[in-house]
Amino acid sequence: MSKKIMIVDDALFMRMMIRNILTKNGYDVIAEAENGAVAVEKYKNTNPDLVIMDITMPEVNGIEAVRMIKKINKNAKIIMCSAMGQREMVFESLQAGAKDFILKPFQAERVLDAVKKATSY
Repeated sequence: MSKKIMIVDDALFMRMMIRNILTKNGYDVIAEAENGAVAVEKYKNTNPDLVIMDITMPEVNGIEAVRMIKKINKNAKIIMCSAMGQREMVFESLQAGAKDFILKPFQAERVLDAVKKATSY
C-alpha cells in the first residue's frame, strides 16, 4: 500500500513539482493546501501518513501549522520545505516537531530520500 501524503505550499507550481516527484514514485498525494490554516483542516479530514510543508506561507505559516497538527496527532510525520537562507526557521520547525527538511529548489532524490526516511519509522 502506498503512503498517503499531503502537500502544503502557497505556490501552486511548487505543489505540482512535489506531486509529480511523488506520484511518479508510487506515492499517493491525497490532499494539497495553500496555507497552514487550510492544511490543519485538511489534516483532520484526511489523516495522511506524511505532510510536506512549506515554512513561509500567508495566514498560518508552516511552523505554526506543525504545532497545530502535532496537537491533533503527536505522532504526525512532517517534512518542512525551505528556501536557502532560512536556517533559523528550519531549526524552529524541527523544534516544533518536523522530522526533516528539504531545500528549494527541489532535487527529486532528496525529496524521495526524506519521504522514505520519514515514513519508515
